[in-house]
Amino acid sequence: MTKQAPLSAVNIDDARTQIDPVFLNSNLLRCDRLGLSLFAKDETDNPIRSFKGRGTGYFLADLAGDRTPLVTASAGNFGQGLAYNAARQGRSLVVFASVNANPLKIDAMRRFGAEVLLAGDDFDAAKDAARGYAADRNLPFVEDGASAAIAEGAGTMAAELTDEVDDIDAVFIPLGNGALAAGIGCWFKSQSPRTRVVAVAAKGAPCMALSYASGEVISTPEARTIADGIAVRIPVPEAVGWLQDTIDEVVLVDDDQILDAMRFAQDTWSRLVEPAGAAGLAAVLARASALAGRRVATMLCGANLTDQQIRDWLPLTAREGAGT
Repeated sequence: MTKQAPLSAVNIDDARTQIDPVFLNSNLLRCDRLGLSLFAKDETDNPIRSFKGRGTGYFLADLAGDRTPLVTASAGNFGQGLAYNAARQGRSLVVFASVNANPLKIDAMRRFGAEVLLAGDDFDAAKDAARGYAADRNLPFVEDGASAAIAEGAGTMAAELTDEVDDIDAVFIPLGNGALAAGIGCWFKSQSPRTRVVAVAAKGAPCMALSYASGEVISTPEARTIADGIAVRIPVPEAVGWLQDTIDEVVLVDDDQILDAMRFAQDTWSRLVEPAGAAGLAAVLARASALAGRRVATMLCGANLTDQQIRDWLPLTAREGAGT
């Protein structure tokens, strides 16, 4: 695998001046119920209800003035972030999503101005279709996890964390394509090297865990998890390379642990969190006894849930709070 140029904490700091402020300085939630000091960045209270506006905003800041249409693939949140920021530049965007993608996320991408085309049974199949579409039309293909700017934009969350919380012992980060974990890890390795950086993948979608352990791209035949935002079966090589230098380990959580974390977030902070957005919290809960007395951070990365998902996964109080 070709070694990638390292991510830059200097660029992460620069990204804080380039990203739409609506995505920055998200609320910091606190909890001392677990025998540890838990801090969670709440990325659900912005126009796209996820952290993806950070990385896409910094990526497009470098392309300001260019109106070339873009093509991407997304399970939903990345597409929303790219659509939101592309629309601010007057740039058109085509997003490929799986035929099984969350309909709420599909509608949101269209609402933010993207043309959404459905292809393939899962995210990686949709990505193949998007890549072919872009090549046939000689258009840029934007791949989440392959751009340093996307990872560095996501890393602004870590910069805010170190401003807000002293002496973080460990940070737990959801791991899908890898941009979020790489960007946050880059900042901590530079600014708080004592902090243990833990990436958290779904047990049913372990390709990034396998790839990190081997240092090589390892695909899996399927990705089976309720956490659609991290349901990856074909790793992005660039992200696999960056993770070697930016995180300390990858752990896996199963769907039941993710559901427990979603319910914990609702009960503790009255926050609705989608499965992928709760993966880091799920690992904290699973390791709570080993983390006793520590200062631990994570992030609630997204809140794009359908009414049916809320009814199926969350208690009645959450349904009432969502108006469903």
